[in-house]
Amino acid sequence: MEEAKTAQAIRIAAGDVAVEAHLNDSPTARAIAEALPIEGKVQRWGGEIYFPIHVRAELDAESRDVLEAGELGYWPTGSALCIFFGPTPASEGAEIRAASAVNVVGKVEGDISGLWDVGGGAKVMITVM
Repeated sequence: MEEAKTAQAIRIAAGDVAVEAHLNDSPTARAIAEALPIEGKVQRWGGEIYFPIHVRAELDAESRDVLEAGELGYWPTGSALCIFFGPTPASEGAEIRAASAVNVVGKVEGDISGLWDVGGGAKVMITVM
């Protein structure tokens, strides 16, 4: 009998900032976990960091474009992993809005305020904890 899967703990290091996060047990999150480690270059869009990854997935039934601070999303349009931590140019007021719907694949644990200091072009590395 197969054991139940649990959330995958990951470390995200972007520029001089490192945070711990957990991937959920969605099919997209499992595909991301199987692709680890992942390395890339940060692109910024207001309170969002995103970067292309070598994972392909379609939007799932729970996809959405308004996120909570710290949520991780997979953006099928750009084959990118996104870290949401504040309002973006698409936001209305204080909400956190993606450019278009994303699959929510996890959440950063703890303080995310340092992500504001990560600039575009910074190296990002995601590894298993």
